Amino acid sequence: MDSGKDTFNVTITGGAGQIAYSLIPLVCSGQTFGDKIRINLRLLDIEPMMKVLGGVAMEVQDCAFPLVNSVEHGFDPKEMLKDADVAIFVGGFPRKKGMERKDLIDKNVSIFKEQGKALNEVASSDCKILVVANPANTNCLVLSKNAPNIPAENFSALTRLDHDRALNQVALKTGNTVNDVKDIVIWGNHSSTQYPDVRFVKIKGEKFDSKPDEEFYMGEFISTVQKRGAAIIDARNLSSSMSAANAANNHMKDWYFGSEHIVSMALITDGSTYDMEKDLCFSFPVKCKGNFKHEIVTGLEINDFSQEKMKITMTELLEEKQLANIE
Repeated sequence: MDSGKDTFNVTITGGAGQIAYSLIPLVCSGQTFGDKIRINLRLLDIEPMMKVLGGVAMEVQDCAFPLVNSVEHGFDPKEMLKDADVAIFVGGFPRKKGMERKDLIDKNVSIFKEQGKALNEVASSDCKILVVANPANTNCLVLSKNAPNIPAENFSALTRLDHDRALNQVALKTGNTVNDVKDIVIWGNHSSTQYPDVRFVKIKGEKFDSKPDEEFYMGEFISTVQKRGAAIIDARNLSSSMSAANAANNHMKDWYFGSEHIVSMALITDGSTYDMEKDLCFSFPVKCKGNFKHEIVTGLEINDFSQEKMKITMTELLEEKQLANIE
């Protein structure tokens, strides 16, 4: 993307949903890309949601965001993704009662194949992509495979929500604020197999020693972060919306402006880092360099415990890839 651009064409899919409802004001008010970038907003959803989506578009207009040039909405991916500089894929087929994981993946593969082909055909060739809709990692891989005109490094899936959840759990356990806690790592899938890793954490700039609470950080902590989404569904009978939107905002903001500390991003693997299989979407520790440039933090020690946890989540991603019939 041209660093000199002063306007971004931003497409948000699932625009009539709860996550988008929380995300849209963050993007449009300048919290995501700052107060120098103007926004042409495109909202995409399925045809039966057009009345609701029209209402969302009306609300965006009524907010009178100074940075927003225009608001469009529709159900045709080619129209809503045309010339997109940034595309945030929030919409997907939700898991319903009695649905097996294969069924969920099948439903989403068809959606993300269509949207990937549209992305390939009409979006900017340097479009930056974030996938929020679950299964986010595999949906992201499907998108990438169907949009070969866009570099693989432009695709990412959201594990920042897990990252932020883990930061908060460490802060609560240690009696600090989340501002004091840095360099947590989420490895793998945005699922219950993910591995939240505290071994590189710094608190108030000092290396964190987890050994006094090693049993907690190798057990309850990991389980709490892995199952946090399910706990929220159990509590409010709805999935995470506000926190997911906030995490998507944090992800895009750091990707654009840069991050001094480690953040977690799920990226398309090339097989060269941490012995990961090629062609998966796997969450790594990342440093963002600004202007949507990033690099995986390499050379971190992987002990036996971590290796086992990383293998579990990689195996799940390989299974999802097979279920999705991705070559």
